[in-house]
Amino acid sequence: MALEVKSLTGEEINAVLPALARLRIAVFRDWPYLYDGTLDYEEKYLATFAAAPGAVCIIAKDGDDIVGASTAAPMIEHADEFAEPFEKAGFDLNRIFYCGESVLLKSHRGHGLGHAFFDGREAHARKLGGFTHSTFCRVVRPDDHPLKPADYVPLDGFWKKRGYAPVEGLIATYDWKDIDQPGETTHQMQFWMKPLDGTR
Repeated sequence: MALEVKSLTGEEINAVLPALARLRIAVFRDWPYLYDGTLDYEEKYLATFAAAPGAVCIIAKDGDDIVGASTAAPMIEHADEFAEPFEKAGFDLNRIFYCGESVLLKSHRGHGLGHAFFDGREAHARKLGGFTHSTFCRVVRPDDHPLKPADYVPLDGFWKKRGYAPVEGLIATYDWKDIDQPGETTHQMQFWMKPLDGTR
C-alpha cells in the first residue's frame, strides 16, 4: 500500500471536489452520521468551502485513488452555522481554526492517516497565524440508537491523545437526512477544542 498525503489549497482543492463529494457520501452513510447525502448538495457545500480564504484540504492517495480527505478553514468562514455557541462561550471567532470533516475508507484505516490529517490541518493553522485554538465537532447520538453497531469504538481516546477535549455547553445544531428517516432532522454537534502552540 503506497499511501501519499498531500495538502491542497486554493485552486488545487477544486480539482478534487468531485472525488471528495463521493467519498463523503460513502463514509458518512455509516454510523454515527448515517448521512443520506446527494452529490448535488455535496458539490455545492464543498465549492463554498473551497472558496473560503484560508481553506485547506488534506488528501490521502493510494496510487491514483483518493481514499481519504480532511478539510479545515478559519471558523469565521463558518460563522452562520456556528457563531452563536462560540460567542455565548466568549470565544473570538477570528482566533478559532475549524477542522471540518475527515473521511477515510475502512480499507485504509489503521495506517496513521488520522494523525496525518490533524497534523496537516494544525500546521496550516499555524502557518496562517493568529489562531489560538483548533476545534472540530462530532454528532451526538444516543447509546441505544437502533443503528449503532455493537462493535463501534468511538474516537474519543484518539482525539484526547491529540490534545482535544469536549467543551461543556459548546453545542451547535445541524440538519441533514438520516438513512432511516423520511426527511431532514436536527442533530446536536458537540465541539472539541485544543489550544494551538500552548496558548489558552
